[in-house]
Parts: sequence; structure tokens; C-alpha cells
Amino acid sequence: MTTESVLARARAAQKLYSAYDQRQVDEVVTALGWSIVNPDNNRLLAEMAVADTGMGNVEDKIVKNRRKTIGLLRDLRHARTVGIVAEYPDRGIVEIARPVGLVGAIVPSTNPAATPANKTINAIKGRNAIILAPSPKGDRTCAKLVELMQTELHRVGAPPDLVQKLPSPVNREATRQLMSSVDLIVATGSQNNVRAAYSSGTPAIGVGAGNVVSIIDETAGVDEAAGKIVISKSFDNATSCSSENNLIVVDAVYDAALTALKGHGAVLLDADDKAILEAFMWQDGRLNPDIIARSAGEIATLCSLKTDGAGDARILMVEQVEFGAGARFSGEKLSPVLSVYRADDFDQACTVAEGIMDYQGKGHSISIHTNTRDRPVAMGLNLPVCRVIVNQIHCYATGGNFDNGLPFSLSMGCGSWGGNSISDNMNYRNYLNTTRVAYRIEPCEPSEQDLFSDYWDRYQCRPACQT
Repeated sequence: MTTESVLARARAAQKLYSAYDQRQVDEVVTALGWSIVNPDNNRLLAEMAVADTGMGNVEDKIVKNRRKTIGLLRDLRHARTVGIVAEYPDRGIVEIARPVGLVGAIVPSTNPAATPANKTINAIKGRNAIILAPSPKGDRTCAKLVELMQTELHRVGAPPDLVQKLPSPVNREATRQLMSSVDLIVATGSQNNVRAAYSSGTPAIGVGAGNVVSIIDETAGVDEAAGKIVISKSFDNATSCSSENNLIVVDAVYDAALTALKGHGAVLLDADDKAILEAFMWQDGRLNPDIIARSAGEIATLCSLKTDGAGDARILMVEQVEFGAGARFSGEKLSPVLSVYRADDFDQACTVAEGIMDYQGKGHSISIHTNTRDRPVAMGLNLPVCRVIVNQIHCYATGGNFDNGLPFSLSMGCGSWGGNSISDNMNYRNYLNTTRVAYRIEPCEPSEQDLFSDYWDRYQCRPACQT
């Protein structure tokens, strides 16, 4: 099969599918959700993903595949994406949802089942067809996912070619051809992929790089915060861009926080092991792929770390003062390695956080563990982030969770700070065109007096005709 034939079949399938009503669309969405939530399928995909990419662990991928898909189906359950979806009589506006057509999705190796499943279900909810372009490491897993999805599409009588992937082996030329031939590109993964999507000439939605910072302030429940941070940082060996990379602890609770983190399975490396780890993690100026999404114990073994307990750690910690281009530990590490900073107070913690994000991760997200209401809002008002996560397990919460209102997604827009066109979690609305019908309403034209009176009086510039 060629890329041209995949594109032609997708176009034909989408033309048929565009005539589906909302009930039919929702049945197709449910079918696709079941193709990955089905326990047998889920385990198979998780095992293939770990075997092929060497990233993460099977049990956590099973949890991720299920939780992200169940959450997405919850978000989509009552969403209207066919025909008239909103009416505003006072404005004379009727909104009609329309498909964008054919979607090309660039997906990463870190989550070769959960991410393409999320993008596919969102695209199909909008009556689009989708073609997946997986990474080479994730190709086999993605192919199995497409096979399972097409089986469910056949079961409900929908065109199986609504969901396809590029022919194996996927290469850059085929991916470029895909990007130039579809109606919309959604790109997740390396920033090289995102930039290529933006420069393709096709409308594209990309997401930014992660480098999550978390703050523990002096009002926090320290043990609870430590437990959540360790769960988040160790989940699936930190394959998520939403895993904490840097922790800033206010001085008043710094020692207590380190003790609590150790109690939850974190190990603080001594200075010698920190130097050994740094030399191994970054080679030739780049993050060493041998440590990406490996467990803390595997990393300790690879580096021959001597610190007590390192081989059994859930996460490895290094104390850090500097941040920026000369301090590599302050960047994204894609592994269960956490840099820990001490701050005098909350204000200094925010200053350090902003400095870290100026280096990497601007726009993505930050979290705080606190018992105050005003500090999270202050962070949202002043820091360059699209999400402030409060007292939650960050890698769950940022991409939507059952106890917060963010859309379930594996692709986080980072706004203009991160070089993205969206600041939301990528969701089904990003896969729709909206047509607006405008009816005539009673005229509403303000007078110059209405608009400028206060301004004239304040600056004593009222024109003679208004006196």
C-alpha cells in the first residue's frame, strides 16, 4: 500500500461518514473507545509499547490507556458535533459544526497507544477521517491499534478506512507527504515534529515542550504533597510531559519535605552520584536515549550509583541551585529524576520557577501544594503558564482527571509562550469547523456620548458639539 492510496481511501471514507447523524457518530466513538479499553486489547497494546520502545512499564500504560480513554469518552458523551450545536437568539447567531475533513496526526513513541487513540477519537467525533504517522519505535503498536479500531468500525458498519496509518516503515518523506495532503495536522512529540507541522503549509495545531515545576509552600500538607509528587514522577517512568522535573520547596518546610519524599520512596543522591548521573544523562549535548522513561532502579544500575537505596528508588532526586542553559538538571529529563530547589519564601519560589521556565517549558504548566486560595491565582496572573495545578497528582491532572474540569488529553497547548496556537488541552473542538448563521436583530449602535463621555471628562477634551 502506498501513501497515495491511504490518502485516497481516507477521503472516500470521510465523504461517506460526513453524512452520519449525531447518534451514529456517537456509536462510532463508543466503538473506538472500546477498541482500546477492552482489557485484552489494552494489555496487548501496553506490552507491545514497552517491548518496542523500551519506555515506561506495562501496568502503568494499561492504567493510562484506560483512564485517558474513559475520561475522553466522558468529555464527549454529551458534546454536539453534528448540525446545529448552539443558538444565541439575542445575538441572532446559530452555530453549525462541520468536519475539517482529513486529519494527519503525528504521534510520539512515549505513548504509542494512548496518544493516537485520543487524537483518533476526537477527530472521529467531528466526522473526520484520520491518518496516523507514528514514530519508528511506536510503529508496530500503532499498527495494532489501527487494526483493533478498524475491527470495531466494521462491527458498527462504519467505513474502516476512517482510521489508518502511514504504510510501514514510516519515514520522513511519507510524513511530509501526509502533512502536505491533509486538511489539518495535529502534532505531538518532539519540537522538530511540531515545527515541521507548522511549516508544512497546512493548518496545524502543535503543542509545546514540558518541563513542569512544582512548588511546596509553608502551608502545605507536606506528606500528602510528597506522596502525590512521587506518584506523578514515577508513573510510567515519567514518559509524560506533565511529570514534575523541578521541585521548589519553601525553606520553612524544606527539611520536612525531603524527609517525606524519602518516606515515599525517593532517594536523594550525594554530590558524587549527582555528577556521575549528569555525565551519563547528557552526552554530546543531548539527553541520552538510554535513560529516557527507564525506571529509577534501571538508571541507578546503568550509572553504577552508590548512594544507599538508589537501586530500589521510585525516583532519584538531586539538589539544585542554578537554573538555565548552564544547569542541565533544570531542564526536562523524561525520566524519574527530580531536581529539588530551596526557596526563602513563596515569592522567591515563583522567581525560580519563572527562571526555569524561561529555559525550558514556558507555557506548559506549574503546580503548587498549598492551603491558600490566593497563591494559585497569583501564579496564574503572573507566570507564563497555561495551567496551574493545585494540590493534585500533576501528571494525571494536567491532561484532565475525574476530579478536575480540564479536558482529557495527552497534548497540552502552551499558548504563545510555548510557540503554540492554542493554550487549551487539545480536544474535540480543535477538530471542527464552525459555520455561523447570522440573522438580523434590533440595531444596537451606541452614541459617541455613551462611549466617550467619561474619557472626555477625565481628560477635559469634550468637543464643542457635545457641550
